[in-house]
Amino acid sequence: MTHETVAVVVVTHNRADLLGGMLDGLAAQTRRPDAVVVVDNGSTDHTAEVLAACTDLPLEVVSQDNVGGAGGFHRGVRAAYDAGHDRIWLMDDDVVPAPDCLAALMAVDEDCLIAVREDRSGALVEKAATDFDLRNPLAIRPKRASVDSTYADRASMPALVEVQNVAFEGFMVRRTVVEEIGFPDPAFFIFYDDVDYAVRAREAGRHVWAVRDAVLVRQLDFNQQHDLSGWKGFYMYRNLFVVHLRHGENLLVRLKPWLITAAVVLLSPLRGGRAEARNVIRAMASARGMRRLSGPARPPR
Repeated sequence: MTHETVAVVVVTHNRADLLGGMLDGLAAQTRRPDAVVVVDNGSTDHTAEVLAACTDLPLEVVSQDNVGGAGGFHRGVRAAYDAGHDRIWLMDDDVVPAPDCLAALMAVDEDCLIAVREDRSGALVEKAATDFDLRNPLAIRPKRASVDSTYADRASMPALVEVQNVAFEGFMVRRTVVEEIGFPDPAFFIFYDDVDYAVRAREAGRHVWAVRDAVLVRQLDFNQQHDLSGWKGFYMYRNLFVVHLRHGENLLVRLKPWLITAAVVLLSPLRGGRAEARNVIRAMASARGMRRLSGPARPPR
């Protein structure tokens, strides 16, 4: 595996200082990346200056309008794939890899891997699901267990833990997988593009492994509570529905988005209000048009 090349794909938007720390972490890797593709989603802060000052990495900058994290990762993975790299390591701008993180991943001969996240205090905060249930129609939230709810700390983990979904913060994929299943779907804009990609890989017979000794340090606290009546709420509902419509393992699971929509609308006078009800109705209508993988995300020919 030592002969394999690896490209890092980083997506950023208006977080120049965090990006600088992340790039410093990549420059300190004991196994240097062969390429670093930074997709700048229309930043208006001093991101350009941070990138211009980064002279110790094999950097390629792709600047585009803000098409969301999903659009950014789609563009970056396509660039890394087109450049011929054997592995592609996806990274957000608010994490910093430990110096041996990339080396630990490259030492594992598997097609789909994730680095394991911790916070700045060293506490385990890896949210990748060890149980992601798309079989049970009564499971309102498909994530039933995660790495950090299963293990007390990193030391209690085995060397490899199989996971069923990922975040695009430290996910590594071989180009052979991209050849088979395609690229991250830019139609998601934000949220669940990474979940969709992991499920597509698993449907193609791949396993996804969390590598205990690959340490990735999150610089910000997790904030998974979003206003469901706001613009992010629309994408959270819609993209969750898309995952069920595309990957639900039986008819009842594929019908679950309709039931959730009805429940949110019926309960809106008591919680959420009209704005959330409008969001969920719009989300359901939009999700119906995304049951199939979008054209740009399909496997390369």
